[in-house]
Amino acid sequence: MTQHLPHTLLVLLRRVCLATLATVLVGCLGMPKDVEPVDNFELQRYLGKWYEIARLDHSFERGLQAVTAEYSLRDDGGVRVINRGYSSSRGIWEQAEGRAYFVDGKDRGYLKVSFFGPFYGSYVIFNLDKDHYQYAFVSGPDNGYLWLLSRTPTVPDALIKDFVEAAQQRGFDSETLIFVDHSQATKTERE
Repeated sequence: MTQHLPHTLLVLLRRVCLATLATVLVGCLGMPKDVEPVDNFELQRYLGKWYEIARLDHSFERGLQAVTAEYSLRDDGGVRVINRGYSSSRGIWEQAEGRAYFVDGKDRGYLKVSFFGPFYGSYVIFNLDKDHYQYAFVSGPDNGYLWLLSRTPTVPDALIKDFVEAAQQRGFDSETLIFVDHSQATKTERE
């Protein structure tokens, strides 16, 4: 029986490692408790350029202004994502390319997005101007990720108020929102 113990431990260790790896690879999917993806989502209408109006701080956008996201179709049926922002401290534009795929069907605003190899995070559109696709409220896998996106670099104060209220109702820390400055965008893009 003692000869089987090391093999049994090895099998158990493999299972734990595989379970841990699976959790890491898909562990950033899901959504905050009170966030529900929009239904009747139309990807074709969502494609194109969006301006980031507000966000919660996170390391991969820290210090960036004039942030935009551009969405286009990939050959494999997914979505190509180009995020771009201006780092005034470095005096350069930074860009990241990712890919996104639907999680629950193409008519729900729930995608998984990856900028780093096999690691995906949730991209949940929970409020959308369904008539004109002019603004979107987006969350990540938890309450640490939140964005207000718009087709224009500025939005009415009423929309910002609605966004802040929606964030508060869903448990996001609206006091720490960063409002993105797009005033330098056209000037620095020409340089």
